[in-house]
Parts: sequence; C-alpha cells; structure tokens
Amino acid sequence: MSRIVYFDNAATSHPKPEEVYRAVDHYQREVGATPGRSGHRLALAAGRVVLDARQRLARLFNVADSARVILTPNCTEALNLAIKGLVRPGDHVVTSSVEHNSVMRPLRRLEADGTIELTVVPCSREGCLSPADVEKHLKPNTRLVVVTHASNVVGTIQPVAEIGDITRKHGVRLLVDAAQSAGCVPIDIPALGADLLAFSGHKGLLGPQGTGGLVIGEGVNLAPLKEGGTGSRSQHETQPTHLPDRYESGTLNGPGIAGLAAGLAYLEEQAVAVIKKRLQELTALLLDELSQVPGVTVYGPRDPEKQTAVTSFTVAGMDTAAVGALLDERFGIMTRAGLQCSPAAHRTLGTFRRTGGTVRVSLGPFNTVEEVRYFGSCLRELQAGQAKGHDT
Repeated sequence: MSRIVYFDNAATSHPKPEEVYRAVDHYQREVGATPGRSGHRLALAAGRVVLDARQRLARLFNVADSARVILTPNCTEALNLAIKGLVRPGDHVVTSSVEHNSVMRPLRRLEADGTIELTVVPCSREGCLSPADVEKHLKPNTRLVVVTHASNVVGTIQPVAEIGDITRKHGVRLLVDAAQSAGCVPIDIPALGADLLAFSGHKGLLGPQGTGGLVIGEGVNLAPLKEGGTGSRSQHETQPTHLPDRYESGTLNGPGIAGLAAGLAYLEEQAVAVIKKRLQELTALLLDELSQVPGVTVYGPRDPEKQTAVTSFTVAGMDTAAVGALLDERFGIMTRAGLQCSPAAHRTLGTFRRTGGTVRVSLGPFNTVEEVRYFGSCLRELQAGQAKGHDT
C-alpha cells in the first residue's frame, strides 16, 4: 500500500508546512550555535530565533509579556512544572475525569505520596465538565484546578472561561492543558481566566517534536522543576529568579524552536479562526461518513461546534486494535487505536473495559475532503467484510 492518509494529528501533526522544514534545516546549517550562550554572532542569531518564537507565542495567546512564555521539550514537562511547582503539602487539587495521563499521573503520584488531596470531577458521557460541579468540589485548601481545554480522545471543548470565572472568584489557580487546542482554536488566556497554560509545539502549532511550553500568569510563582545552566548570571551557584531563565535550564532545542517559529508564522498567515472553520467542515463530513457505516458507535459530542477535529469510534464485533491495523495495512490510513494515554477518559466514555478503547481519527489542516470520503468508503468495506464473515 503506497498511499498514506495521515489521520493521527492529535498525536503529532503531519505533514508540517514546508516553511517548518526549511527553518529547521537553515538553523542546523547556518546558525547551529546555542541560544543564550556566548556573545558571538551565531549565538546571537540563535537567541533571536528563540525570541521570535517566544514573541509569536505571546501574540497567539494574547500574553503581554513574552518572558512569561517558558519553552519546554513538550507539554508533559510544562504540566509537571506547573503542577509540582505550584502545589504544597496539604493542598487540595481538582481535575476532571477526562484528563490525559500527563495530568493524571503527576497528580496521582502526589496523592499517593500524601502531598495533596485530589478530587476528580466526573464528566458527562460526552466528556463535558460542568463548571457548577467544579465549584461544588472546591474547598478552603483548594489551590489548583487543572482542566484540559479539549479532550485528546473525543475532542470535547471544555467551558474553560466559565471555570475561570469560578476559580478567580474563589482565589484558586487554574491550569489549562492546551495540548489539543493550541493552534486548532483561538486562545485568549486573559479571556479564559487561566493562570497557567501548557501547550504542545508539535501538534496544532505545527512545529517539530521536542517543543512545547508553559505560559505563567502574572503573580504566579512556581518552584523550578530543575536547575542548571541558563547562560545568565553564571557567577552565581543558585538558580536565577528572573523569567524565562528561572525555568529554562539546559540547552534549548534550537532547531526545534526554529521550526516552531515557522509553524507559528504559518498560523499567523492562515489565521487560527480560518483553520478552525475548515477543520469543523472536515469533522462534519467525517461524522456523516461514520453515520453511514453499520455497527459504528461514535463517542463524544458528535458536533463540530463543540469539539476539535478529534473523533473516536468503535465497530461492533470488531476488535479496536484490529480496526486500526487493518485501516493501515489495507488502505494506508493512519489512526490511533486503544486508550490514547487517557484511561480516565475511557472510563468516563464507557470504552475502557467494554471495547479496550476506541479508534481515534484526528484531522489536521492538510487533510482533504477526498481523504475523508476515502476513509468512509474503506471503513464500510471493512465492516461489510466483517459482516460477511459472520454470515458464513
């Protein structure tokens, strides 16, 4: 099978804009130096690349001070920095029942250690979190609410702004996991009321793997997750206190950040709102194609207005992993089958034990109408073959 249809953009976007490949290659060939180290021309050029990416991220998220945009190797590290850097022994943390393991595992470890008390607020079968339920579970010692902006399993977009109104009213910090939403839907951090926002660079932002970050709001002070060389105040053996250096120890991923800056430039040129509308149209078509396949169950909102371009389904009588494998082997369609690193979400959806997860289709800005229709025809062919096999 020579044809490749890539429907796994929630894991990592592919392909990237051509500008991203060129930016990485240019950095490797023509810049090459370490950003923030030395004073020679190549080191300064590397520093300008990092600053460009940081400033583009600040504009994208409507952040006034770009120094509050901390660059990390991925969203997972950003979430760990936010959670472990903020909470203290005896704190209470609230989260939802559809969180990715990048949120759940740090919280469960802190809970098991006796550091925090954790409340997981149940979501609906569509994966939606009620702001009223969040407020109902707040306590005097609640320090943090952590919520995904959009589910990585079914794409459900959470009412983060309403939750932000509640956390502000109660003096509780709000951490938003924007791994699945950044670059796919417009994000205005002040409007959301988020104190902290973690993002992935290699998904909707169209950058290379090995990029991500954390936006730290005014007045939020985190303990660093790690200490080390920053290129600044090298005469001191203690960690700098100024941003972003306080949280950026070690050599930054210069080539990756160069590619991320190019991905952000592409998003600025195309406009995230326009990309969102196109993805909604493709998602509507995908849902229509799935509705025409007998035995298919679609999970989540099943509404392009209420989700990102992430859709999960199962086929009656067919093993979830087998469906994903057959789509790849027979038709060249790349999906992700299983639990997608979100067992809590699958327990909420009812797909944890009953089906062993779902087949996830996640669309990106370079997918086409023709590809979605091709997928529908291939899935119908698979299902028809399965039904025929049962009849014999």
